[in-house]
Amino acid sequence: MPAHVSSLRPRIGSIPLCVLTSCYILLFCNNTFWRKATDYLGSGSGSLWALYLALSALFIAVITPFSTKYLIKPFLIFLIVVAAVASYFTDTFGAVIDSDMIRNAMETTPAEAQHLITFEFIVHVAIFGIVPSLVIGWAKIDHRPFLRKVIWNLTAITASLAIFGICGVTYSREYTATVRERRDITKSFNPVTPIVSTVRYFLNAGKEASIVVQPVGADATVRPPEPPINKPRVTIIVAGETARAENFSLGGYPRETNPRLKAANVIYFPNTTSCGTATATSIPCMFSRFTRADFTHAKAMANESLLDVLAHAGIGVAWFDNNTGSKGVADRVQYLDLANSKDPQFCQGGECLDGIFLDKLDGWLDHVKGDSVLVLHQLGSHGPAYYLRYPEHQGRFVPDCRTPLLGKCSTGEIVNAYDNSILYTDDFIATVIDRLKSRSGKMATGLIYMSDHGESLGEKGLYLHGTPYMFAPSQQTHVPFLTWFDNDFSKSMDLDTACLRRDALAATSHDNLFHSVLGMMNVETSVYDKRLDVFAKCRSRNS
Repeated sequence: MPAHVSSLRPRIGSIPLCVLTSCYILLFCNNTFWRKATDYLGSGSGSLWALYLALSALFIAVITPFSTKYLIKPFLIFLIVVAAVASYFTDTFGAVIDSDMIRNAMETTPAEAQHLITFEFIVHVAIFGIVPSLVIGWAKIDHRPFLRKVIWNLTAITASLAIFGICGVTYSREYTATVRERRDITKSFNPVTPIVSTVRYFLNAGKEASIVVQPVGADATVRPPEPPINKPRVTIIVAGETARAENFSLGGYPRETNPRLKAANVIYFPNTTSCGTATATSIPCMFSRFTRADFTHAKAMANESLLDVLAHAGIGVAWFDNNTGSKGVADRVQYLDLANSKDPQFCQGGECLDGIFLDKLDGWLDHVKGDSVLVLHQLGSHGPAYYLRYPEHQGRFVPDCRTPLLGKCSTGEIVNAYDNSILYTDDFIATVIDRLKSRSGKMATGLIYMSDHGESLGEKGLYLHGTPYMFAPSQQTHVPFLTWFDNDFSKSMDLDTACLRRDALAATSHDNLFHSVLGMMNVETSVYDKRLDVFAKCRSRNS
């Protein structure tokens, strides 16, 4: 580097650089955290000012040990870039970057990612991540001789920890109460939460890689209907995506978002809750034998799913996917990925409308020979590009938000776009029911629809989904659930549909899917739990 250019480089000591970086990250990449802290502790309160000082001191104490000659720049740049990226999603959508969110990010598709990696995202990261990183890279850092550096670093660390301890002890009552009652505040702290969550995810992934799947329900058999119906019994499971019950008119939403399902006389369960707030958790959970209270991702990987139990019983099983995969649920059954289809009628930009299922559904139904179950995993209402989840000409609620940049739309426009996506799901499910009705002479048919999780549309400053369950709003956990049967199918499972319609007001959840589908298909197995079968109370045999 020429001498005249080198002379222009700013010079700074390693400890001052650590102090400046700590303050920068805290002040410029933690807007959501400080907004919550201000709300919970009170604007201008002593505890709030002490928190600024305490966290600055803690950051300095943590960063200073890494201020060695060849490590300090890469380490500080890493922290700044992570904080800049995380702060965009935290500040824009209210997202919490926990381990489940990291899992979702690792399992997402390029088509989904493109709606989040926007021009605004790039600008944000450039301003708050790249620019300060270039400044650090350009600066010349003065390092003291080794022994003096050790002494200065230890002094800085000790002083910082002392400041942190004094502030913490002084306001321990306020901080303890806030963290206990408002756990979301710690989840929004950058870059600590994203880094810890990522490490935790990869540690768990390493452990899960050695898991061997154990058989579940290997003793499963099908109890023949009495009297026999002499034709195949077929169940379609529509695994919904991002549909929240709050916007289903079947459950009382004032807008008519379910006109076709209403006309189809489905049975709707209005009080249903999800197992998780993201696909990567909810899909494995709802198809597992575990309740939400007992579920872990590792347990789901270590045990066969509902589909395996059905297959053990001799039932034909298949999974058609228009989303990001089955999350391991369908690893051992027939699987068809439609998300990467090139059909111009339904697909653009690497994503397809759920109408892509219909031709494949007809082909599958045409080849059914015996009792069978097919899962259709929707793209549904996945955001933030709700306007791409339905054909433009079917957008009944206008003006609708026509961009994934929700901050550029009013709340009304966002809700309109979302409601249009629900309206399209209504049309899709009703069309599947029509296809089943048209084959009533050849097979007995039933359908069950259950969404994986809900969605926030700006309530309490939250958008999208994935909020940790312990403080997730009802919009993300209250999900739609409905069933439909033709007469022969109802008879084959000895079901009193009038009883079921009355009983549908009871609380239900993802815990019920596994056992209810086994009940629908008359499967007898040691892993079946009648208490979790929503149909059991309304079966004449009640068995």
